[in-house]
Amino acid sequence: MLIVPIGGLQKSSLIDYPEKISAIIFTQGCNFKCPYCHNPELIKFSTDSSIDESVLFNFLKTRINKLDAVVITGGEPTLHKGLPEFIKQIKDLGFLVKLDTNGTNPEMLQELLDKKLIDYVAMDIKAPIERYPEIVCAKVDTEAVLKSIEILKSSGVDFEFRTTVVKSQLLHEDFEKIGELINGSEKYYLQKFVPTKVLNEEFLKETTYSDAEFLPIIKSLEKYINCVELR
Repeated sequence: MLIVPIGGLQKSSLIDYPEKISAIIFTQGCNFKCPYCHNPELIKFSTDSSIDESVLFNFLKTRINKLDAVVITGGEPTLHKGLPEFIKQIKDLGFLVKLDTNGTNPEMLQELLDKKLIDYVAMDIKAPIERYPEIVCAKVDTEAVLKSIEILKSSGVDFEFRTTVVKSQLLHEDFEKIGELINGSEKYYLQKFVPTKVLNEEFLKETTYSDAEFLPIIKSLEKYINCVELR
């Protein structure tokens, strides 16, 4: 039985889970339509491209004591009701689990934390909260996003916030508002937009800030967040 629709598997990564060797599972389906999305094929659910769960778990069993962790990303994994059961099966094999999320399902996030099913969370902060619908090109329950931020900040689990930065989308004052939004957080990463594979092909023409342009942005954010780094 399909618990979570799987759209892809990366068998090894040295960078997606901090200081761990991980496999990456890509789930299908997303409630955002970010024009710069680098996994546009995962936004919609498609049985034709789904990976059978038995294939996935058979692979993971061969990687016990070889991989440290499994990263679950998307798409948006928390859309799927079967996610807790899916993760439990992974945890039962002895792997750490990192979840990537857009924060729109705080109830699922809280359930996963309460059941101690996730060891690390990376939550995307798309923009200042009032600009979310514009940036993600979808209706957004911004109260849900705000709730997820607060859940993580008080969770005790290791986590990071991160923003993919397209220069034309986010102005310097937007980062100040983001800093206020996640004030008191331990880690925040600014991710350089790379125009390779995107949902909206117009964004192949877009750029990010230069390293020099990022410096004052990082400085302004350090008033709010302990560790601000550029990726």
